[in-house]
Amino acid sequence: MDTQAEFDSLLPPGHFNRRDFVITAAAAGFALAVQPVCAQTAITTSAEGLTTGDAGVPVPGGTLPIYFARPAKGTKLPTVLVVQEIFGVHEYIRDVCRRLAKLGYLAVAPELYFRQGNPAKAESIPAILSQIVSKVPDAQVLGDLDACATWAAGNGGDPARLAITGFCWGGRIVWLYAARNPKLKAGVAWYGPLRGAPSPLTPTQPLELAEQIRVPVLGLYGARDEGIDTADMEAMSAALKKAGSPSEVHIYPDSGHAFHADYRPSYNTKDAEDGWKRLTAWFKKYV
Repeated sequence: MDTQAEFDSLLPPGHFNRRDFVITAAAAGFALAVQPVCAQTAITTSAEGLTTGDAGVPVPGGTLPIYFARPAKGTKLPTVLVVQEIFGVHEYIRDVCRRLAKLGYLAVAPELYFRQGNPAKAESIPAILSQIVSKVPDAQVLGDLDACATWAAGNGGDPARLAITGFCWGGRIVWLYAARNPKLKAGVAWYGPLRGAPSPLTPTQPLELAEQIRVPVLGLYGARDEGIDTADMEAMSAALKKAGSPSEVHIYPDSGHAFHADYRPSYNTKDAEDGWKRLTAWFKKYV
C-alpha cells in the first residue's frame, strides 16, 4: 500500500492506524527496563478459545490504545479493567488479561500513559518515573477507565458486572477508582502505594479515601515491601473496618513488592498463586 489512508481504510472502526499498529507491535513484548526477563518463571497463557487484540477508545486528547481478551463465545460478559504497572501494557499485563479471559471475563488493559510517552521503550525505571509517570494526572487516568468501561459495555461486556484489578502503580489506581465509581462491583489491588505527598496531579492518596470506599476491594501486599510501610497496610485495613467497608487487606509475611510479577526476581510462586486464588474467589463472590 502506498499511503497511510489506504492502510487505514482496511481497519475496522475503533482500531489503530498504521502508526498506532507499529507502536503496538514494538511494545508487544516485555518492557525494556525489566529485561532480561526471568524466563523460567514467566507464565505464558495461550489465546486458544479466546478472542484477543488491540483496539482504540476515543478519549480527550486522542485515542486510548487498549489490549483486550475475552472468551471467543458469549455476550454480557463480566468485565475486568486491568491497570498496568509503570511499565505499561507489556506482555505480563497482556497475559494477565488472557488468564482472566480463561475464567470467563472480558479483560481490558488500557495504555494509560499514551499521552505522556511509551514506557516500554524507556531504558530504566528512574527514566519511566521521571519522564512519564510524574506527568500523569490521576483525573486523566480515572476518566480513561470510565471510557474503557463504556467501551467494554458496547463490546460484549456486562455494565452491571464491572470489576478492576491493578499492580503496583495500578494497585493504587484500583483504590482511587473504587472511591470514584459506585457502580463498580469489586476490585483487587496488588501492592499499590497507600500514602504519598499530595501534588497537583496526584492530590489524594488511598489512605485518605478509605472512609469513602464502599466497593469491596481486596488489597494484596507483601510485608517485606521496601516501598510500602507495613504500618500503612495495617492503617488502611483499620480505616476500612472503621468505615464498615467490606474491603480487606491481606499481608503476605514472606513477600516483598511485585510478588505476582512472574517475569521478575521478586516473584513469589506460593504467594502469587494464593493471591490469584483470592482474586478469583473475590470476583466470584462480588461480580
